[in-house]
Amino acid sequence: MNANAFTAETESRFAQARQIADAVLFEGYVLYPYRASAAKNRLRWQFGVLVPPGYGEDSGEHSHQRTECLIEPRPGDRLAVELRFLRAQRRTVQRATPGGGFEPVDELELADRVLVPWDEGVEERVELVVPVDELAGDGTVRPFQLPACEELELLREDGVTIGRLLRRREQADGLLRLTARDVPGPYEVRRLAVVVENTAPWQPGPGDRREAALPRALVSAHLLLGLDRGTFLSVTDPPEWAKAAVAECRNEHTWPVLAGPPGRDQVLLSSPIILEDHPLVAPESLGALYDATEIDEILALRTAALTEREKREARGTDERAGAVIDLAESMPPEVLERLHGAVRGLREITASTAEQPWWDPGNDPEVDPDRDRVVVDGREVGAGSRVLLRPGRRRTDAQDLFLHGRTAVVEAVLHDVDGSVHLAVTVEDDPGADLWRAQGRFRYFQPDEVTPLEES
Repeated sequence: MNANAFTAETESRFAQARQIADAVLFEGYVLYPYRASAAKNRLRWQFGVLVPPGYGEDSGEHSHQRTECLIEPRPGDRLAVELRFLRAQRRTVQRATPGGGFEPVDELELADRVLVPWDEGVEERVELVVPVDELAGDGTVRPFQLPACEELELLREDGVTIGRLLRRREQADGLLRLTARDVPGPYEVRRLAVVVENTAPWQPGPGDRREAALPRALVSAHLLLGLDRGTFLSVTDPPEWAKAAVAECRNEHTWPVLAGPPGRDQVLLSSPIILEDHPLVAPESLGALYDATEIDEILALRTAALTEREKREARGTDERAGAVIDLAESMPPEVLERLHGAVRGLREITASTAEQPWWDPGNDPEVDPDRDRVVVDGREVGAGSRVLLRPGRRRTDAQDLFLHGRTAVVEAVLHDVDGSVHLAVTVEDDPGADLWRAQGRFRYFQPDEVTPLEES
């Protein structure tokens, strides 16, 4: 048996957590409208990008991330580590020339897609299994190196070669640094630290920008950590006795949460995106849409509404973008309806009436919007008073400025929690005034924005 191999139990636990880990890996990978030509797809990969240290020093980006948490190992326990990230694969589009050669182009049209240069993301994993006892003292360091490589894909239509795709990956260099130190106290607890570093020796040349560093970066880098028999303590909601020790944990450019089913604490996901413990993908979501802060229903509808040309370009942008187009086109109405909303939980209301919140004016017997009065220019103004509107330019919007010089009727005098007074009004000669009044919808002005009128 390979001592560095995951046990079947650990692999099973990681498999359950990978659905969320995949969402982290591809968060913001390609944004709606899923075309390389879209402006928001020209600055990609905003989460967990570990750049070469020679570039990161001056760019404000990071070349490392650090995860610290508390573990309760059992005797002889082993720690399984899975570093996951994307490696940018630069794709060049070339058109066949009459002489039998190829030339780079900005766009190549095929019958089913439009191909353009693009950076594809290739998933990479670095796996390590180490006894927890070996992490004491200086711990262990695991360097890794992924070699550069090139691939060619010929493009044919009707048996004729019309072009090719050249894909190139640059060498990726990095290391994992792991330590585990005892935490003083009544329990057998250790503080685990896992540092991921990009160690690429590449140095940017004059004028090199972020695009030049990305092929040598670890993109969307995150960790899955698992114990054979021990458990992890929550960093978000630790037990009372562990709060002081958890407060001393230092997490840089990443955040650890318990992963897997609730009640199981043997897997931890350290993510560049802050999540809650035991995060889950919504069961209504049928596939990855990759768009950061995605809303499945809206994106599915808008994707289905793209033009045929836009869909062809999305399919040519990336296989994953093409899968989103296919998903939106094949989604039946009953499935789309399920995306509209879901009830996650219900609770019984036992009281006959809900308790009024402290900020509700109805909870204060000294406040009565229908009877309260306020003095404006030496005259009392309240419900039923006629006023001339003079909106202040400093605290209003363009809609209210259109009402300058119009007359209105005060419907109520309101006091907010900060002690300010507001007048709710309806505009005279507004054909919808009765409807707004019936619905309790008004326009609001402060007392210094109105002038009292003589009662008619």
